[in-house]
Formats: sequence, structure tokens, C-alpha cells
Amino acid sequence: MKKLLEMIERCDTISIVGHIKPDGDCIGSSLGMYNYIMDNYSGKRVDVYLEPIMEKFKFLKGAMDIINEPSELIYDLSISVDCSDTDRHGEFANIFKNAKNTICIDHHRSNLGFGDLYYCDPDASSACEVVSRFFDMEKISKPCAECLYMGIIHDTGVLKYSATSDETMFIVGKLIAKGIDTQFIIDETFYRVRYTQNRLTGKALMDSKLYMDGKVIASCIRDEDFEMFGSSKDDTDGIIDKLRVTEGIEVAILGYQNGENSFKFSLRSVSKVDVSVIAVELGGGGHIRASGVSIEGNYEESLDKILKMVEEQL
Repeated sequence: MKKLLEMIERCDTISIVGHIKPDGDCIGSSLGMYNYIMDNYSGKRVDVYLEPIMEKFKFLKGAMDIINEPSELIYDLSISVDCSDTDRHGEFANIFKNAKNTICIDHHRSNLGFGDLYYCDPDASSACEVVSRFFDMEKISKPCAECLYMGIIHDTGVLKYSATSDETMFIVGKLIAKGIDTQFIIDETFYRVRYTQNRLTGKALMDSKLYMDGKVIASCIRDEDFEMFGSSKDDTDGIIDKLRVTEGIEVAILGYQNGENSFKFSLRSVSKVDVSVIAVELGGGGHIRASGVSIEGNYEESLDKILKMVEEQL
């Protein structure tokens, strides 16, 4: 931790990069890092590089300054947050690669280590929890706290997933003490959904099927479904959790079309199956209870591969 802060202190230009299709934790940890540096280290140029984020996250301080296009700039320091490997940086990979100094801060079990400085805790609830460990709590501003709290809320399912620990709750308590509006953050960024999202969720639930004597549930959203409801890939957010809480389910699987012959799969488990093992073997990554992977091929064949691996663990 001391080395990281020393590196920030001596570097004048700093970039922060997250992963492709940034979720709440990625956005929160990126902007949390951004705000902490801007608040406590004067004279620094700090740029955050992420793909376009959803409208519901734009209330966070610094969100409107996020850069969505790659740059040829060579930064003194580049900080990777919430990324299990450099491929996950997408079109911003060279920003991290070309920087004079690099730091990786993460919480994915599949992270094998990269960067001049590397810190990964696979038992942490979120990247925001890990990032918070590097900060002096007395120097965290209210806007910074909003970012970090939001990220923790998203990766813990509002503090209910098994990775939520006493340390998570301690950090959350300190962030709440900054005077943040917890109800607004939870309602507006986690629970609030668009009408198109409700319709797409309904279709996914209606089309779902049970496997392995009701222990596994799976559903698929295809391009024609997105077109039918005028929805986007962003509208798949939260559907997997609706499937997961079905009575008797150990594993939930949601596939959505992500190309002519490609599907993105979200995997969730309750207590027995390590879905990160499945995702990593198929080229993806994530956590024990929540992982994802993109697979080339038709849905049925790809689902069959996943089901066989789930069955082996069960």
C-alpha cells in the first residue's frame, strides 16, 4: 500500500483503466480512485478510460469526464482496477501497456498477476473494497465515498452475497458516515429498471428451462428478442439474479446473443458449484458464485458444455 501511494505521489500523469462492458464495481472503483487522487494530490493529470457507461451511473463525480476513446498518450502511471487480465482492458490495453509504471488492483480469483505492482484479494467482495484499503478513510470525500459504496453494493447484491465479510461491512460503515444518500444509490443504480428491461426479463423467465432435477435453470436471449422489445444488451442486467432465486436452484445460466454465432453466458451459483472454474476453462473468468464467459458457436451446444461441467461438480 505504501509503494502504491508513493508511486502516485511521484507521477504527474495517471491513467485508470477498467474492463470491457464496465459494471457497477468497475465504474465505482475507477471513479473512486480518480476522486481520491484528485482530492488529495494536487497538480496531477488523471484520466479514466472506460467504454460508455449507463445513464444511471452518471451522477457520480467524474463520470462525465470518462474518456471513451483510446489515446496515444504515454502516462507516467497506469492503474488497472477490477480486471483479471490485460485482455479485459479491450481497446484501452495499450494505455496500460505503454505506461512507464503500472499497477494492478483486483479481486478476481482468475487473476494470475500483472503490473509492476500487483495486489489481488480473491476473497474480497469487490474491487471497491480492495481499493478502499489503500485509502486513508479520513481523506475520502463524500463524492469518492459514493463511488466506492455504489461499487460494493453492486458486487455484493446489496450486501447479501457470501463474499460480504465483516471487513466489507466495516468499510461500508465508514463510507456511509461520509453522509452519502444510500437509498438513492441502491434504488436508482441497483433496483430501478426500464420498461424495456421488464419486458425482456419476462421473456427470459418465460423461456427458461430446468435441468438436473430442477437444480439448474437456464434461459437465452437472442437478437430477435432485443429487436422485439426495443431493448439493448444493457437490459440483461439483473435477469440472472431473477433466475438464481428460483426455488430449488443451485446454478442459474443466462445466455444472450453477442454476435452472429456467439453468446455471452452469465453463471451464478448458490452454495455448491464453483462457477469460476467453469468460466475459466471456457475462456472467461470471475468469482466462485458469479462468473461469465463468451463462447463462439450456437447456444444449444455451448449450453451443453456448461451443463456437463456443472453436473460434474454436483
